[in-house]
Amino acid sequence: MIRTIILAALVAAASIGGSPACAEWPERPIKMIVPFGPGSSSDIIARLIAAKAGERLGQQIVVENRVGGSTVIGTDAVAKAAPDGYTIGLANTTTHAASAALNPNLPFDPIKDFTPVAMIGSSPFVLVSAPQVPASNLQEFVTLAKSKPGALSYASAGTGTLAHLGGELFKRKAGIDVTHVPYRGTAQSMVDLMQGRIELSVSTIPPTLQFIREGKLRALATMSEKRNATLPDIPTVAEAGVPGCEAALWTAIVVPAGVPADIVKKLNATVLAVAALPEIQQALTIQGVDPEPGPPEAVAERIRTDIVKWKDVVAAAKITGAQ
Repeated sequence: MIRTIILAALVAAASIGGSPACAEWPERPIKMIVPFGPGSSSDIIARLIAAKAGERLGQQIVVENRVGGSTVIGTDAVAKAAPDGYTIGLANTTTHAASAALNPNLPFDPIKDFTPVAMIGSSPFVLVSAPQVPASNLQEFVTLAKSKPGALSYASAGTGTLAHLGGELFKRKAGIDVTHVPYRGTAQSMVDLMQGRIELSVSTIPPTLQFIREGKLRALATMSEKRNATLPDIPTVAEAGVPGCEAALWTAIVVPAGVPADIVKKLNATVLAVAALPEIQQALTIQGVDPEPGPPEAVAERIRTDIVKWKDVVAAAKITGAQ
């Protein structure tokens, strides 16, 4: 009889104020796993969101950097964590789309093993050349490349990175033959670009921004559907004459599959409220991110469509190798 009464009370409480799990959550600090190194753009975004979200939830959100395996190690740790709301993860195009496109044997399913929580924003890649390259805009660069098949080169942050995939997509849509030169990160590629060793770079905005503003590099186009707030005077690839080669690093929050819906709903509301704060939007813009706060459905749709998109690019370009 006592057992029946307790069960009835729990059901009643759930029907009135949400599930007991959500009513009590969070009772202790939350861990946010970031599959990127400290100080990276993704790490900075994660810490911005974690600090403010923790304040609103009344519990600290501790950022844990799990680097390795081309983001697979950290992402897999999120997938295999207990679905209790105390482990959340930073996800982006690399962790949930490019990795799946490049590796059919991932230890996790980027769709089935996660529950999307909220979209934060999107950072487009930018096509950058050196001032000495005789092309003042993207169409002139395409014309130059077509006149010298295979003679020009472009840099990425490494074989199999999203920058590499974006570069191959640009080549295909522009109909040009440009040689890929992989680098370990962007620092050395910026030096080589300015010294004329390579003609083009596919990069995120933050590492190139100061050089662009100083006139040491020329931004030809952003690989986005709309102009980026950090580079408002730079046309998109479609505006520059090469539509269909958009490439952006979107960022979102996910949790392991099976986390109670009420907790996901509370997390979503918290993250969206934080993303709407003027100081957070300003900080995201500095990182080259266009704030695009959105519901779980937006994250799920982006993962599905990007996996298909980048698998097609990988197959067409015959890309192999780790990121």
